[in-house]
Amino acid sequence: MPERKITALLEQLEQHSRKRAHQQTVTLPIDREDMVRLQALAEVYGMDIVELTPILLHAILTDIEAHMPYKAGKRVIRVEDDEPIYEDIGPTPRYLEAKRKHEKVCA
Repeated sequence: MPERKITALLEQLEQHSRKRAHQQTVTLPIDREDMVRLQALAEVYGMDIVELTPILLHAILTDIEAHMPYKAGKRVIRVEDDEPIYEDIGPTPRYLEAKRKHEKVCA
């Protein structure tokens, strides 16, 4: 095997190891219809549900974070390009605060 393939393989193994070290196991109830969907997706992509579910959950949570609504308050927090930027009174600031709190606990 050429050296770059070995290097790539070792990096892939290291990434997998780091990823597994940060995983936690949880047990939670799931709707029967959603279980069927998971089983079908897992079958189509040749994966186990235990492997597929964290991938789906990560993608969904990333998308939710990206689409959290901004709700402008009345207080100006800064000015950019002569335009006032108002504080966000929507769910995003509360979410980010809760996320930081839980990151400290899980660290």
